[in-house]
Amino acid sequence: MSQSNLYSANTKRYLRFAAVLSGVFSLGVLVFNFRRFGLDWGVESLIFTLGHLVLSAVGGATTYGLLNAPHQKKLIKANNQLQESPKALVSSNPSWHRPLGVLLMLSVLLGNPFNFMSGFIFYFRKIQAYQYFLLFAVLVDLTLVAVSLINLAKPQVNPHFYLGMSLLLINLMLHSLLLLAPNWIDSLKGRMIIVPILAMGVLSWSGNLLSFAAAYLLAKSRQQDKRRSLLANLARHEVAMFGLYIITVILALAITSYLTFDYSYAVENNYSAILQTPSWLYPLGTDNFGRDVFSRLIFGGRISILVGLLATLGPLFIGGFLGALAGYYSQRIDQTIMRVLDILYAIPGILLAITIVTAFGTSTQNLILALSIGGIPGYARTMRASVLQVKQMEYIEAARALGVSDAKIILKHVIPNASAPMIIRSSLTVATAVISTSSLSYLGLGVESHIPEWGNILRIGSDYLETHPYLAIYPGLAIIALVLSFNFLGDGLRDALDPKMK
Repeated sequence: MSQSNLYSANTKRYLRFAAVLSGVFSLGVLVFNFRRFGLDWGVESLIFTLGHLVLSAVGGATTYGLLNAPHQKKLIKANNQLQESPKALVSSNPSWHRPLGVLLMLSVLLGNPFNFMSGFIFYFRKIQAYQYFLLFAVLVDLTLVAVSLINLAKPQVNPHFYLGMSLLLINLMLHSLLLLAPNWIDSLKGRMIIVPILAMGVLSWSGNLLSFAAAYLLAKSRQQDKRRSLLANLARHEVAMFGLYIITVILALAITSYLTFDYSYAVENNYSAILQTPSWLYPLGTDNFGRDVFSRLIFGGRISILVGLLATLGPLFIGGFLGALAGYYSQRIDQTIMRVLDILYAIPGILLAITIVTAFGTSTQNLILALSIGGIPGYARTMRASVLQVKQMEYIEAARALGVSDAKIILKHVIPNASAPMIIRSSLTVATAVISTSSLSYLGLGVESHIPEWGNILRIGSDYLETHPYLAIYPGLAIIALVLSFNFLGDGLRDALDPKMK
């Protein structure tokens, strides 16, 4: 038995993915420090950067050497049949995997969270679905703590900063204990399993929804129903999980920033610090009014997430309901609903949004309304197409024959079984709403100009592309990261919901 066979196909994919992310992260640290120090490197910065590169190289080389090892078996003859030798099985279980895993997990102290992922997999090897979500929940906590600690360089912090940091550190400690104690969790019997489930649920207060998903999967694993849930299928898609990690980080930062970030740095003008280059005090520099770009990006994530989610939920429910009615009922109702929505569908969404915002004024509420109205026809068409297929199923005919009311059939049978395409579409619509929000704000037609929002930050930065390009690069990267993350999540949901791809 080769060493590579100690790991399942899923863990192999995660190991490769973690090695790539770790290498990219270390190269990013190298580029950042080179941009900051040039050729005048200090000893501490040099050791820190080389430590990143060496550990990433060790993890990557070990991963690819291990997973590409040739498959060899030692066979013995027993009962006139060739069987794999038990001694070969024991000897092929190398003792250095776990020490390497511990080393890679400890390298998180250098700030590379993806080495922690590789180390965890090397140490435990066999990983359940809930552990993948719990692993990414720990990575979210690590990111929140690291980002929030940057505020210590500022002369003034949020009055609740130390309370917020204490809560985040408690979250990180408890999540880590739950992650590194799978044997204890597996040994719990009966109602005692409620303890880790409740702990994971409570720890999601920071917006770390991955912890809540881990609690759900742990509870699901103790039930008699052994069918794989949507979240369990999603855990097998490493790229989708990475996208969900990025989304959760932005969401959690938007929530915890009320405790850890000082809003004054994002909105108050400081004419003594205009257009400062990146430093410990201003990690991403300052804009033309002396406002901290890093703080503005953190608070701007609130607007992007809020508008993206609300501009998706409205069309999802309204368009889904109208599409269900159109697909289920007679030709007259179908034609009436769809022809009215076709008129709305004929108007370009961005043009409709510009018209509404121009007529009613620039505000977050009007922006959400404008984007929501334009998304209703698309959701209605998607739901109608699914309902037309579902209503032909035998269980729908059986429900009608039993005298079940149309309302109950639609709500209990039709919509739940036709909702898979809607779930996939909604994840992609959030990305579109984020782009539309930033685009309208860039044109001055979205959120009010004084409010920190990524489109507003990008508009200001575009005026200084030649002299201070980072003012436009950082908000652009934030928009790209969030949009790509929702697209990754949408691809994962598509695979998780498609029975042909399981």
